[in-house]
Amino acid sequence: MILTITRKQIEPDISVLEMQGKICMGSASQEVEWALADLLKQNRKKIIFDLSGITMLDSTGVGIVVMCHAKVKKAGGSLRIAGPNGMVEETLKMTSVDKIMPFFPTVMGASENFQAV
Repeated sequence: MILTITRKQIEPDISVLEMQGKICMGSASQEVEWALADLLKQNRKKIIFDLSGITMLDSTGVGIVVMCHAKVKKAGGSLRIAGPNGMVEETLKMTSVDKIMPFFPTVMGASENFQAV
């Protein structure tokens, strides 16, 4: 399954990138980077990656998630991860991504008490 990214909004100022498919080497990882760059151009600082629909994440995908976190932080914002499960959650924890950005079981949980850094 190819990667699809749907942009959603939680009012007043939280952007959600809902992803389905695989984040792996190739154009999929670039799509994540471009979607994030678009949000940052619009001065969006509170961002949630909804990974509940992601079925596979390879080392390139992990690198993209970490790089996106760094870009958001550099812009004065905050990135949260919602809904990682199964192999995706295990991969993120095994690579210690959970130590640098918060994970939440749901998008609504991730949106609570959200403050940009």
